[in-house]
Amino acid sequence: MAHIAAFFDIDGTLYREGLITATFKMLIKSEIIEQDRWFNEVKEKYTKWDKRIGNYDDYLLKMAEIYVEAVKGLHQSQIEFIAKRVVEQNGDRVYTFTRDRIQYHKDQGHKVITISGSPEELVKEMSQKHGVDNYIGTHYIKDAKNYFTGEIRPMWDSRNKEKAVMDFVKQYDIDLSKSYAYGDTAGDLSMFKMVGHPTAVNPTRELLTKIKSDPDVAEKTKVAVERKDMIYQMDMSFFEFE
Repeated sequence: MAHIAAFFDIDGTLYREGLITATFKMLIKSEIIEQDRWFNEVKEKYTKWDKRIGNYDDYLLKMAEIYVEAVKGLHQSQIEFIAKRVVEQNGDRVYTFTRDRIQYHKDQGHKVITISGSPEELVKEMSQKHGVDNYIGTHYIKDAKNYFTGEIRPMWDSRNKEKAVMDFVKQYDIDLSKSYAYGDTAGDLSMFKMVGHPTAVNPTRELLTKIKSDPDVAEKTKVAVERKDMIYQMDMSFFEFE
């Protein structure tokens, strides 16, 4: 019998910010990244996003770019240590809606899988904390002695998330028509197209616009917005864009 699965993005969907943000701050504190890089390269993009005149992805991608440079030459054990610290300190800063949906799917006996653009060491720690069945994150390539080379295989874009889903389908014999996906940005769109029950969690305008442009996806997609201690759930017919 084929399995039902629930695929969860982490950053902005489960975790209330981006794991890379918390890690970036930890790397500054550990003096692996110079503090000036925040002020000179990241702060402007963060400020634009915070004022809602810039793109959140631009902010995250700039931090990811610096992260790749920073970890080059470091040993895997160093990043694993930092990842553990980040999740110990921040792992409970999650959306209630998403945390409860993970528990719901576990109770139903569904396969619960996280697919995230964050570094795989962080995704592993976060996934283990929340007891999911499997996970995949951005792979930072290491040499034979487990030192980072500065090369990556990303997992933040729609194409790679689609490939990851298909790999899990083969591994677990998953029926996608009965399965679920949860995400918040356009990188999660391929998952929404593939499953029978997608939910956009605190979604970006870009994601909603792309969903709205595809009637088949729009018809099946639910939207959940969590603000303070309230959760609002609606379907795509609620949204109109010029």
